[in-house]
Amino acid sequence: MTGVERCQVAIVGAGPVGTVIATLLAQAGHDVIVLEGNEDCAQDLRASTFHPATLEMLDQIGITQMLIDKGLKAPVYHWRDRQSGEVIDFDLSEISDVTRYPFRVQCEQYHLSRALASGLEKYSNAQVRFGHRLLTFQQDETGVDLWVETMPGIQQIRADFLIGADGANSIVRKWLGIEFDGFTYPERFLTLSTKTELADYLPNLAYVNYVSDPQEWLVLLRVPSVWRVLVPTDASLGDDYLRSDEMKDKIFGRLLGPDVKVETGHRTLYKVHQRVAKSFARGRVAMAGDACHLNNPLGGFGMNSGVHDAFNLFSKLEPVLKSGDHASAMEAYDRQRRTVTHTFTQNQTIENMAYIKGGSDEAHRRRREAMLAIKADDEKRRSYLLRQAMYESLSQAAAVA
Repeated sequence: MTGVERCQVAIVGAGPVGTVIATLLAQAGHDVIVLEGNEDCAQDLRASTFHPATLEMLDQIGITQMLIDKGLKAPVYHWRDRQSGEVIDFDLSEISDVTRYPFRVQCEQYHLSRALASGLEKYSNAQVRFGHRLLTFQQDETGVDLWVETMPGIQQIRADFLIGADGANSIVRKWLGIEFDGFTYPERFLTLSTKTELADYLPNLAYVNYVSDPQEWLVLLRVPSVWRVLVPTDASLGDDYLRSDEMKDKIFGRLLGPDVKVETGHRTLYKVHQRVAKSFARGRVAMAGDACHLNNPLGGFGMNSGVHDAFNLFSKLEPVLKSGDHASAMEAYDRQRRTVTHTFTQNQTIENMAYIKGGSDEAHRRRREAMLAIKADDEKRRSYLLRQAMYESLSQAAAVA
């Protein structure tokens, strides 16, 4: 056991959320240590959409242009009916009076976390420590003691505050004993990546496409290097079969035709959850991102809402680090972000899932008619675009005292 080290804020997790809040704190002059159990920022292939409101936020730490340079601008996205071929398109350029970034950026999230982790090296008051895994912690009225596993041994750190940005299996949340309420979808989700240009076979394809179908709905997303295809699967078929060439060929055969031969770079299976922690903060410990809320990927709100958590938590914590009442600050963070998670992120993603899974039944017909009504009405369409661009969620947070 080495000697006890001191810092103002310890952050567990060097993903997008952890590196964003670390950068905010470092730029404000606060001492911060980021602990990451892996040897590098995780190359998560799921999250790849940055919404306009998030791009505005990230511009405050000087990273938005990098995402634009590495990614693809996607002002238009589609809701598509697989059986009829009908396309309902929405164009974010209609809200260009609200944002400098009236588009989504399609760029893998690890570009953000890796760039920010590297950028933290220029701050003498910030450190990112890979290969450092949090074992446990204890908090008291004046701070938090952490015990961290490293290759040589166990290190102890004393911090004023601890932030858990350590993902769905958060050790911070588990040691706090906070319930993670919600449910897990029965389907396993399979993500396939391919360099095959899907737009050569599917006319009028946007960079972002949500394809509704009763038998096999799809999400088709373009990132600079590949197309990503997300499909639900029957878990009873077994992981090996679901990742097999036979399964891959069937999916692309139904999508592009049986004669099109498609090679894939990745075939990733994962479970999808809709869960929210009963509290996002307790004492001097707070959580952000997947550590305290999970949702299905339809709409691309997961990573974005985690980044919004980071900016909100920084706005509450930064004054307290100078002087102030941490209890009321943490309570305000918990109240605002947990309310938004329930009223916006969870509701919207569940609604999106219901639409895309719909078949030819009456419920699907009503959802289709509702979407067409939004498309046809200028006021409803603008409101919808602001909601999808996540400006409505920010207004909701601001309205919560």
